[in-house]
Amino acid sequence: MTAALAEALRAGDRRALAQALTRVEAGGAEALALLEALGPPRGAHRVGVTGPPGAGKSTLVSALAAVWRGAGRRVGVLAVDPSSPFTGGALLGDRIRMQAHLGDAGVFIRSMASRGALGGLAPAIYDAADVLDAAGFDPLLIETVGVGQGEVEVCAVADTTVVVLAPGAGDAVQGLKAGLLEVADLVVVNQADRAGAEALAQALDGTLDLRPGGAPPLLRTVATEGRGVAELAAGIDARRPGPNGAGAERPLRRARERIRAAVDRARAGRFWAGRAEALEAAARAVADGRLCAARAAAAFCEEDR
Repeated sequence: MTAALAEALRAGDRRALAQALTRVEAGGAEALALLEALGPPRGAHRVGVTGPPGAGKSTLVSALAAVWRGAGRRVGVLAVDPSSPFTGGALLGDRIRMQAHLGDAGVFIRSMASRGALGGLAPAIYDAADVLDAAGFDPLLIETVGVGQGEVEVCAVADTTVVVLAPGAGDAVQGLKAGLLEVADLVVVNQADRAGAEALAQALDGTLDLRPGGAPPLLRTVATEGRGVAELAAGIDARRPGPNGAGAERPLRRARERIRAAVDRARAGRFWAGRAEALEAAARAVADGRLCAARAAAAFCEEDR
C-alpha cells in the first residue's frame, strides 16, 4: 500500500498527495515507510517566507505563486497557521487569503498546524516539503506563522529565506533587531505604497549594511497589486542553490537540523510517557508556591540522566 501511494504521488495524483501529507503529519512507522519509498528528493527550491504578523506574507506568497504559474511552473505552498486551541488543527487563515489559486492544479496549498512549536514552523514541515518535492512541485513556498524574531528556524528548512516587513505592522522594529535579519537572503518592504515605507527601507539599509557577510538585497513590493513581485521572484530564483554556488551547504545543514529535531521530539515523547501524574503534581506544587519551577525542572532532568 505504501509503495502504491508513493507511485501515485509521483504520478501527480492529488488525492495521493493529500493522503501522503496527512500521513507524514501523523508521524509514526507508516510515515517513515512512505518517506523511504519516495527516495531521494528531486531538489525543489525551498523558499522560506517569514516576518512579523501583519506584514502581508500570505498575500505576497499568493502573488509569487501567480508569477511562477505564469511561467508554467508548479508551485507548492506550505502555510503554517497557529493551532486551534480547541482541535489542535490549523486555523486555515493563510488558505483563505490564497483563494485565487483554488482550482488550479498547478498550485497545491497545505495549511499545517504549528501545534505549539516554537520558531513559526510545524513539526512535520521537513517531511511535508519532501512529499511536495516528490510530487513535482518546484518551487516550494514555506510560510511561517508570524511570531516575530523567533522564526529564525525557517533558515534550517529553506534554501532561500525571505524576510517580509511592512510599515506600521507593529513589530517592524523587532525586525530591525538581529534575529530575523541575520537569516535573510532577501529582505522585502511590503505595502511599499503606505506612509512610513520609505523610512522603514532607509532604516533597514543602515541596519543591513552592518550585517556580517554583507547586506542582502532589499526590495519593495505592493503584493495586493503585484508591484515588485516579479522582481522578487527573479531574486529568489537567482539564489537557487547549486553544487558549487550560493547556498550549496544548506542541504547538509538542513539534514543535520532535521535529524537533531527528530531525535529531540522522539526523546521528549519517550521521557514524558508515563509521567503525566508526576508532571501534574509538580505543576500544582509550583502553582501553590511550595516548589520552585527551576527545581522541579531540575528534578525531571535528573531522571533523564
